[in-house]
Amino acid sequence: MGLRRVFTLPAAVATALALTAVPASAAGPTPVPASAAGPTPVPASAAGPTPVPASAAGPTPVPAAAAGSTTGFDFVDIPGDGVTLKANVIAPSTAGPHPAVLLPASWGLNDLEYLAQARTLASAGYVVVSYTPRGWWSSGGEIDTAGPRDMADLSKVIDWTIANTGADPSRIGVAGISYGAGISLLGAAFDSRIRVVAMMSGWTDLVYSLYSDSTRHKQSAGLLEIAAGLLGDVGPDLGGKLADFKANRNVPEVMAWARVRSAATYLNALNTNKPAILIANAWGDSFFPPNQLVDFYQRLTTPKRLELRPGDHAIAELGGIFGFENEVWSSVRTWFDTHLATKGTDPTASRATSAGLSAPTVAASHTTSAGVSAPTRAASASAQLPVLIKPDNAPAESYPDWPSLSTTQRRFDLGKIRTLDGTGLLGGGPSPAWTKSLPTDKDTTAAGGVVLLTNGVAAFTNQRPQIWLPTVDRFRAGVWASSRPASPLRLRGIPKVHLDLAGTHAPGSAVVYLYDLDALGTAKLITHAPVTWLEPRSSVDVALSAAAYDIPAGHSLTLVVDTVDPLYYDANAPGETVTIGAGSYLDVPVRS
Repeated sequence: MGLRRVFTLPAAVATALALTAVPASAAGPTPVPASAAGPTPVPASAAGPTPVPASAAGPTPVPAAAAGSTTGFDFVDIPGDGVTLKANVIAPSTAGPHPAVLLPASWGLNDLEYLAQARTLASAGYVVVSYTPRGWWSSGGEIDTAGPRDMADLSKVIDWTIANTGADPSRIGVAGISYGAGISLLGAAFDSRIRVVAMMSGWTDLVYSLYSDSTRHKQSAGLLEIAAGLLGDVGPDLGGKLADFKANRNVPEVMAWARVRSAATYLNALNTNKPAILIANAWGDSFFPPNQLVDFYQRLTTPKRLELRPGDHAIAELGGIFGFENEVWSSVRTWFDTHLATKGTDPTASRATSAGLSAPTVAASHTTSAGVSAPTRAASASAQLPVLIKPDNAPAESYPDWPSLSTTQRRFDLGKIRTLDGTGLLGGGPSPAWTKSLPTDKDTTAAGGVVLLTNGVAAFTNQRPQIWLPTVDRFRAGVWASSRPASPLRLRGIPKVHLDLAGTHAPGSAVVYLYDLDALGTAKLITHAPVTWLEPRSSVDVALSAAAYDIPAGHSLTLVVDTVDPLYYDANAPGETVTIGAGSYLDVPVRS
């Protein structure tokens, strides 16, 4: 393999967990022309649908064809846009044409990342080309962070695949994790030959990923920088933007750089090209929080599917990298089987389903591109409701669209802090005038955890991160707890918090945490989010990260607000205070 570096298991684990991206260059390639008008919103069914129980694996899996023989792996050099890209290819041993799947490697990894899944796909009849993006490992050039050069490289890889394999030019799909996911989705905006995309733990808005609610994400960006320095050629472009980000300077330029690398920027081009798009992510993704995906998904008018599961960045799909049976990868293969495998497949045929309408069950057997007859399908992804959620503590659920997750919204007003226990009532209606001052440079035991690890461990243990609420210093944080209802509260969606800022200085920051509190004082973290204000304001609104969680009967929904969290940079001056006042409230989307 020449200069190819040895890909060891420790390297795979270490960097597969840090698979992300940080923006890159101010000018992007010209996207595929989009219609002048903005995208048409996806129609929703008139009546609020009842959730349909779903298996943990998502759509009903299409039975795989009997494993076909393959060519084995061939390691090749592919000419990119002025650089050489390291790659490997595996294909069915039967004559083509075959559908093709391209797999760009993740941040910090190389083209050996997907060997297990590439073999599985090739055995099912796909030509699979995995490649190392420019600037990483032995591929040429500098890291472009899903920028214009990466888009040009992806098109060159498609050219090479069509010219040098038995790939069918009309059936090209792209998939990846994290960095590879971002390249895949962005590529579909610039190259209309891409008909299917599977994006795992990817981003759609890099500005939001770096600066959500004007707050810089400290730990995630730091891990990306470390991985790039160890395993890639950073170059002055990425290096300069990372330095600016850390120093909080040239913010408009960094945001413009990130915007070029955001699929949301090219939404009209994607809606024009109409690739079938699967988005699979985790509720607790500390690199790419899911709110950006929800907004993007709702504005897509292509065939589409959204899946959200417990965990952190790239955790849900990690087992599949090592060849284990995996829910996310099973869903990805089903997505390709449905929209790409059969010659003549029209991705627009399932648009009725993606819009929340009914679709026929696929009942006829078909012959795969490997020449093997696949078993009859009782159902397929095209016949499933397109939004799959797996709550942290409840069975999986399916819905026709995102708004259908919740049936109502409940408002919990923040009440006056009691002197006896330093806690206020959450709910109960507006309270008379009150204020609560929080020191700006004092942390508490309330925390979002450690990037990758905290929510990652929670995915494996099925236990949310927790604290003992009495340890939260009431002189450093505001704490509000609701009454303990006799029935469960099913949170589904994006909770939102409005904070009245009484005489608070600017700039400033706060971090809001939402907990499930039991009778013994153990508080399990449901969701959280930071917020920063750069100018004097009388109030601030923050959308907490999307969540699906059942608060058990007899438990208290509890809100904690402080000013410091190691996950984020804050904008607070030392020795100051943030003052919260009456008029503050929490809005929770719930399902009856």
